[in-house]
Amino acid sequence: MLEAVGGALRALIERDALHGSGVDVSFEAPSKAWAARRNSPTVNVYLYDIREDLERRPGGYEEIRRPVDGREVVVDRRMPPRLFALSYLVSAWTQRPEDEHRLLGALLSCLLRNPVLPSGLGAPLRMTVGLGKSKDRSATELWAALGGELKPSLDVVVTAPVDPAMHQEVGPLVTEEPVVRVHDRTARS
Repeated sequence: MLEAVGGALRALIERDALHGSGVDVSFEAPSKAWAARRNSPTVNVYLYDIREDLERRPGGYEEIRRPVDGREVVVDRRMPPRLFALSYLVSAWTQRPEDEHRLLGALLSCLLRNPVLPSGLGAPLRMTVGLGKSKDRSATELWAALGGELKPSLDVVVTAPVDPAMHQEVGPLVTEEPVVRVHDRTARS
């Protein structure tokens, strides 16, 4: 799932913000070592936090139904997908601050035009931009943890479903009426 979301973000950024400009897209942590290796303009999309969206957590199992002998029956029960907020720190890396600001502006416009990230995950991926860092982390703390200096960046959160692949098998469909037999214990053979 993380790879699919990253691929969808890359495709969107390359198509709608970079327009074939030759700017690289990287998902590595933007540390000092990474910055020193960089030798061309780059958009960095760093996944820094993964949290379950507890307010939208489903309860119980969902029933999977299929037609059997002309009737719709429960054939399986499984946990519905749970939603996770994937937080990305999106930054632009060039030689001049003016170019970085221009690139960030193009990224911001691109991401705002696309509140739903197209993906192959079967469900739309809601995306928010610039709503602020998590209440546990400030931008300054995040950049300090990466070992770098504070840099302009966008906080992008993609909400994605994760299938816990948990299910409860359902027994076979009962198609015959029950038969009750009484055995007389007092009878002797």
